[in-house]
Amino acid sequence: MRLPQRDPYSPREWQPHEKPMLLGSPSTPLHSTPKRIAYGVVGLLVCLTGALGNAMVAANLQNLQGTFAAWSTEIAWLPAVYVMTNVSINLLLVKFRQQFGLRAFTEGFLVLYVLVTFFHLFVNDLSSALMVRAAHGMVAAALSSLGIYYQIQAWPAKHRLKALTIGITGSSLAIPIARLFSTELLQLDEWRGLYLFELGLALISLGCVIALKLPPGDRRKVFEKKDFITFVLLAPGMALLCAVLSLGRLEWWFEAPWIGWSLAMSLVLIVSAIVFEHNRSNPLLNTRWLSSGSILRLGLIMLLIRIVLAEQNTGVIGWLTLVGLQNEQMTSLAWSIFAGIACGIVASCLTIKPTRLGWPIVTSLVLMIIASLLDSQSSSLTRPAQLMVSQFLLGFGSAFFLAPAMLAGIGGVIADPRNLVSFSVLFGMSQNIGGLLGSAILGTFQTWREKYHSSLLADQLSTLNPLVNERLQVYSQMYRSLIGDSALLNIQTTLQLQTASTLEANILAYNDTYLLTAGIASVTLVWILWRLLRLRITAHMALKRATGSK
Repeated sequence: MRLPQRDPYSPREWQPHEKPMLLGSPSTPLHSTPKRIAYGVVGLLVCLTGALGNAMVAANLQNLQGTFAAWSTEIAWLPAVYVMTNVSINLLLVKFRQQFGLRAFTEGFLVLYVLVTFFHLFVNDLSSALMVRAAHGMVAAALSSLGIYYQIQAWPAKHRLKALTIGITGSSLAIPIARLFSTELLQLDEWRGLYLFELGLALISLGCVIALKLPPGDRRKVFEKKDFITFVLLAPGMALLCAVLSLGRLEWWFEAPWIGWSLAMSLVLIVSAIVFEHNRSNPLLNTRWLSSGSILRLGLIMLLIRIVLAEQNTGVIGWLTLVGLQNEQMTSLAWSIFAGIACGIVASCLTIKPTRLGWPIVTSLVLMIIASLLDSQSSSLTRPAQLMVSQFLLGFGSAFFLAPAMLAGIGGVIADPRNLVSFSVLFGMSQNIGGLLGSAILGTFQTWREKYHSSLLADQLSTLNPLVNERLQVYSQMYRSLIGDSALLNIQTTLQLQTASTLEANILAYNDTYLLTAGIASVTLVWILWRLLRLRITAHMALKRATGSK
């Protein structure tokens, strides 16, 4: 006799300690210590799998540019496509998890990611590389959530906040890790070395996820046909915005017509999606909740902090790359950043408290201000050894603020689980779009300041200046044994002086950029402190009125 099949959407009976926190999340049964350790290891592995592939590509764009014989504006599409799909898929991922389970999505896209990466090994083509990055962006969105759920299984209930902190911040370790060994992978078989490692990591993660399954959770039919209308409007709108922010400063904002058209079209699509959602009875995105004062402030704070943190790649790494340093020459700096992020994760785990989520953000901003001010003292001789302290502080701050910032908005989700999609999109956009916006703002500002300083220095490069003549004579002596023609020797010394002037203008521009990030962080810090002070005064006055009325 065949037993009747259980309806996967029917509610389950859970023990008090097993009940899932939210629809679509796994239950939390008791596990043995070895199994908890296994869940923790797999959780960290899937977090790194979701972030490491894109981090390795971003760390080796110049090498990949030569391999694919692409222009700088063409190779920049690789990290841009990753962000496009990563931001867009979050619109559907939460409801997909609630209706079909996170495992179905994760395993399905992991298999797709493995297949696309495998077949890309046989094609030396930029378009196939873009397909891999697009698939990776979708998988990473699922793996980030999966890593959090695995960490929750690894920790007992009293340490649940520590699990959330590790799950949220674990992927941050991928950025410095990518600079530690990706050069050796390139030496194996050029770009195929990177993709072989990425393929192997995806296969290991797929095997671990299949072997160590998450406990089941509640599921319910939540998708509506109108959800896909929102996706069709918002996904291409966000993709166009990502393209503009990624390529704008490379092709320059007012030079390429497609940038203006793409920005206009993205605004039309995004506004149309918001208007459509605002008038729905059961919206995918709760626009009223997203437009509330507390959520708007939280989103803006996370966006501003992400802009400040863009200094690390756009500023410091950009400067060291400009003077010709490769990843293997920045190993000590990568270790410093790694140590800062690891210490930030540990400190966040030990200090995080639901009632004091604002102070870790304040501490992180103070550290970012100190780091930016230290970097602003750079000179043309500055190298990784002089930047290790500041980058440690930035790494620490980047990990220390992230979990409290996310938990600050999770209360509205627990109060009304329908806000989960809205919060996931808000958090993903503040991190991904914030990173792109930060790179665009800081990169554009640095270019503008470089032109300004170059014009000032050019006015001082006169042969009437004895210091200029002395420098020309030094260059002339350097090349006299190599160049016999006096006219060519004069041209070479002049070019050498112009190169030195351009280098000096760039470091002055980078110092201005560091001061800009310090200014943004300072304004954000003052704003947060004012809000905390105002809330404390309001609470004190309310308590005083309550005690007075009694």
